[in-house]
Amino acid sequence: MLVPIVVNLDVMLAKRKRRLGDLADAIGISIQNLSILKTGKAKAMRFSTLSAICRELDCRPGDILEYVPGDEGGDGESGEGG
Repeated sequence: MLVPIVVNLDVMLAKRKRRLGDLADAIGISIQNLSILKTGKAKAMRFSTLSAICRELDCRPGDILEYVPGDEGGDGESGEGG
């Protein structure tokens, strides 16, 4: 299934001249989990994590997450629990 949400964390890190490890330390998340998020392999993100990323990178959620319309597949799983 193609997920129409693109994670632009690498772009914001580059714009802010920050390293992934430094951001991980600053927000209290493992570098492994942050890397999964950065590569777009994460299936979910907590609002508290998104908030911490935005705080540290001085950006908005829309700077990190982008909706790209397209073929979203159809496996019936929304990930929203209902």
